[in-house]
Amino acid sequence: MRDPARILVVDDVPDNVEILRMRLESLGYEVVTAVDGEQALTAVRETLPDLILLDIMMPRIDGLEVVRRLKADRTLPFIPVIMVTAKTTPKDVVAGLEAGGDDYLTKPVDHGALIVRVRAMLRIKALHDEVQGLNRELEAKVAAQVDELQRVSRLRAFLAPQLAQAIVSAGDERILENHRREVVAMFCDLRGFTAFSETAEPEDIMAVLGEYHGAVGPLIRKYEGTLDRFTGDGMMVFFNDPLPCEDAPERAARLSLEVRDAVAALVPGWLRRGHRLGLGIGMAQGFATLGRIGFEDRFDYTAIGAVINLAARLCADAADGEVLVSSRLAAAIEAICEIEDLGERQLKGMARPAAVARLRAVKTPPEADARG
Repeated sequence: MRDPARILVVDDVPDNVEILRMRLESLGYEVVTAVDGEQALTAVRETLPDLILLDIMMPRIDGLEVVRRLKADRTLPFIPVIMVTAKTTPKDVVAGLEAGGDDYLTKPVDHGALIVRVRAMLRIKALHDEVQGLNRELEAKVAAQVDELQRVSRLRAFLAPQLAQAIVSAGDERILENHRREVVAMFCDLRGFTAFSETAEPEDIMAVLGEYHGAVGPLIRKYEGTLDRFTGDGMMVFFNDPLPCEDAPERAARLSLEVRDAVAALVPGWLRRGHRLGLGIGMAQGFATLGRIGFEDRFDYTAIGAVINLAARLCADAADGEVLVSSRLAAAIEAICEIEDLGERQLKGMARPAAVARLRAVKTPPEADARG
């Protein structure tokens, strides 16, 4: 509410208007006047007063109709109305209040009563404005939180929750725009899944995939990998993007071995149900182009480049329970992992042979050996 408060005085008798104007201005209020209902409606919309003193008995549009129209107009802010009437019967007072008036004064207007009622209505106006302001702030905060939740939800489709939250908290999603960066890419898929899916019931296929994804998904989150996509039994995960991590090769190595072991633990149960399945994993390190692809409300974050193709080919060549890695990645993790050099292999779909190594396990620290 403005200071000083603006009060609209409406009466078809000029002397009444002048008396109220002088009294209110002597109290420090700004006063606007109107001499009939039509002028009053126009003045309200043009000046947005903080309070209206409204005579009931007026020609053309009386005060009761004026207050009804004002209270029905949703475009106007809350403006308290004091009905001013020469009639003092309870019926007349009730009619004014039922029409939408907030209080009343009787003519001739007592100066003391005028002061008390005006101050009371202005306090109500000030409190209402304060509550409205708080509501707007709350609505803005809720809208911002909903927007953040939606952004986190979109990002969690391919990022670990903590990474998604970090990007949203930073308030800048430009990190997801197309760019080039060195990554470690990991592909894994089930061996024997094609033959299995050709003969198994759909319910059995969904059950196997549910167990497989349920075992692997938490591990991807544990190591904060970026999940590119699910393709049935296949998954692609990469590290060092969109947020960089210095230990990307180690994270990828540890993830691949834990995924291998987690799926191996599922295999006996699958065998008991007649499902002969295994897992192969391929990993490579190198530069890729990364960014969002898709359309409004449906996008993925992906990586493309030779390193991605190499990881996919290594995965396709891996036997059940085998983790094959490129020579560059093998060199990056040889200090912490047991690596077996397999020499060069001609991988399907690649023009030249590639140097390949097998990742066996994470090396046990010397102090752990001593305790053992």
